[in-house]
Amino acid sequence: MNLKFRRLLMATLAGGLLTGLTSVSYADSTTDLVQALISKGVLTEEEGALLMKGRTNEVEVQKKKESKNWTSRVNIRGYVQNRVTAMIGNDGDDPAHPVDLWSDRSVGTDSSINPDKNFLIRRARIIIFGDFGDHLSYYIQPDFASSASGTNNIAQLRDAYGDINIDKAKVHRVRVGQSKVPYGFENLQSSSNRLAMDRVDAMNSAVRDERDTGAFYYYTPENVQALFKEINDKGLKHSGNYGMLAAGLYNGQGANRSDVNDNYHVVARATYPWKTESGQIYEASIQGYHGDYAPTTGRYNFNGNTNVSSSANTGATRTPTIAAADAKGFKDQRVGVSFVMYPQPFGLQAEWNWGTTPGMDAAQNRIEEKSLQGGYVQAMYKIDNFQFLETNGTLIPFIKWQYFDGYNKAETNAPENHVNDWELGVEWQLAPEVEIMAEYHRMKRNNLVTGNRAGTLDYQSFTADALRVQVQYNF
Repeated sequence: MNLKFRRLLMATLAGGLLTGLTSVSYADSTTDLVQALISKGVLTEEEGALLMKGRTNEVEVQKKKESKNWTSRVNIRGYVQNRVTAMIGNDGDDPAHPVDLWSDRSVGTDSSINPDKNFLIRRARIIIFGDFGDHLSYYIQPDFASSASGTNNIAQLRDAYGDINIDKAKVHRVRVGQSKVPYGFENLQSSSNRLAMDRVDAMNSAVRDERDTGAFYYYTPENVQALFKEINDKGLKHSGNYGMLAAGLYNGQGANRSDVNDNYHVVARATYPWKTESGQIYEASIQGYHGDYAPTTGRYNFNGNTNVSSSANTGATRTPTIAAADAKGFKDQRVGVSFVMYPQPFGLQAEWNWGTTPGMDAAQNRIEEKSLQGGYVQAMYKIDNFQFLETNGTLIPFIKWQYFDGYNKAETNAPENHVNDWELGVEWQLAPEVEIMAEYHRMKRNNLVTGNRAGTLDYQSFTADALRVQVQYNF
């Protein structure tokens, strides 16, 4: 084979190879290949220049096409929760002590501010998320089942943030926007992933809607990322990756609310998951936050005299006072601990927190700095391969006790709240896309909303029993 024919053959092969690589290679790698062939004497410089003619422009056009293909960087998922509640027994039927469970509008009696509503769409959420390049991950989540002024199913923003990934392995990242505040385990757990229908008051009262606007730093070593992923892939009711270490600043007034006192809340959290030789996975956490919180005030009914009109402000209603020194906010701080033994098959989950918060002293009719404490303990058992008819799903029975001796700062007048509830339920994941959950809920707690109903005191305690059912579908 003469030299001229060998060069012609090699040039043809190289040209075909480069043609195939054009759509997936960059100009610099193409240039390196041609230069290597020239240096080996396979191609002359003239032949190399001929092969590269127009190649750079083709690569640039391809890169522009790929940059316009934004749909490859967008993912969409969501879930919808449908609920129905039946009040059972005689408890809760006293009109003087109506059931107003603020966290679930489907719970109530005929005397409640929100009476029995039968079927209710509790959550209807669409999540848009993805990665754009190596250093940005984004997440946007609206909820289409919010309520305002008595109207249900109104769209409201829940999450809108970007993760700035300092390194490609996402060990170090900074989350900026509206997102969950890294405080507590159950607070961080998605509502689509939690066993009980509602979060406990003791932990959830720390951050309204679990979210706020701010900036949070997350540190998650790659081995911890891998264990978080394993927990999630096994369906063990994880909270998600909120870092092994977390710290941040946020406004402090809650989701979709602006700061009102030019005072940042500071939060920090440390959590550590570990796996034993037997395969059992545990996680322990400690967290705390500090800031100043400015509660809202409004009239409430403190007089049960049916002959007094609550709208006339003639002794039936009043508004709590706030001292001038506290007009810009009260001390708002907590520290909490969390422990999880993931269900394999038996599991335990427990949290407790202590702190200081604004709270209403009804006897003095004023809001003051108050102390609080409370938490919960939950036991569960995960049964895989539960077969019924043509389904092969997962069954998770659970029992939960929660206690709270404190105040709910985010509600009007920061009312006192005493909770001592029991929940006994079961979740049936008949398929990844469909979950059915039912629970018996024994409630002993305080009304937290103001109805200004003549003849009925606001913020009274009530005891009630409810049978609650939820159907959730994921897509």
